[in-house]
Amino acid sequence: MSRLASHASAVACGAVAACLYLAVIFGTPGAMILAYMAQLPLFVAGLWFGTMAAVIAGLSGTALLFATNDVLGALVFVAVNAAPVALLVRQALLAREREDGSYAWYPPGRLTAWLAGYALAGFGLALLFVGGPQELRDTVREIIEPVLGAQRGDNREQAAATLTRVVPGMVTASWMIMTVINGSLAQGLLARFRHNWRPSPQLASLALPLWLPIALGLAAAGVVFGGALRFIGINVMIALFVPFCLAGLAVVHTAARRLRQPAMALVFFYTTAGLFGWPFIAVAILGLLESGLGLRRRLTPHGVNIDG
Repeated sequence: MSRLASHASAVACGAVAACLYLAVIFGTPGAMILAYMAQLPLFVAGLWFGTMAAVIAGLSGTALLFATNDVLGALVFVAVNAAPVALLVRQALLAREREDGSYAWYPPGRLTAWLAGYALAGFGLALLFVGGPQELRDTVREIIEPVLGAQRGDNREQAAATLTRVVPGMVTASWMIMTVINGSLAQGLLARFRHNWRPSPQLASLALPLWLPIALGLAAAGVVFGGALRFIGINVMIALFVPFCLAGLAVVHTAARRLRQPAMALVFFYTTAGLFGWPFIAVAILGLLESGLGLRRRLTPHGVNIDG
């Protein structure tokens, strides 16, 4: 495909992303689901045509939002969709050539670390923007109180107090999950039609860098100290649940390879986890243990490459 055609396709992908994002503003049925999928066309453009295409798609979507006189929405679109997609696409398409002529692509664990770093930076900027932890808690409380309006008395106050402590981390974790899903869907779609730039990374090869366990340890220390540090620590720990859950899933996928029917085992696991939820907490703990114990290597047959 020519450069002009690829750029035109990127512009179209950006327009689709903006329309999905605008679904919330126009009150379209299923608007939240559509808005969550706004990153998908941006990832398709980038993982198909390259980093520049991801940038062009992001710019075209932003321009469309500006054209609707939704300046705040355009800025949020850049921060939540366009910028992180361009960053992750750039990193995902990095590769070095091996001596045998094959390519070693940027590993999924480091991509996860970039995602986590961007999310934590966003949380930090939110703290600075509103003026600090207490101000952020007050802002969150103002947002959630109308939702709790039907409740009365102590239950309402207790629910509000609990939610104000954890909502920022939950929103951050939700955004990270949304980004992982959109990126995976885009890569899978392109691979299905053989338009993918890089091969799809294997989840079993995901290994987190050392700074993530250190960040989790610092967050846990903040919870112990209390006060503003407790609020920050709780929300950082909630956000870091996502990368450690992915690391735990890497252990699960590695262990499944040792079974006669790994696909059936994984289907059973994901079905159970989807129904009950708590297995994902166990998996996140498993991911934390993986960082120190190297569980994937212990479960991998000798001579098999687990690093992708």
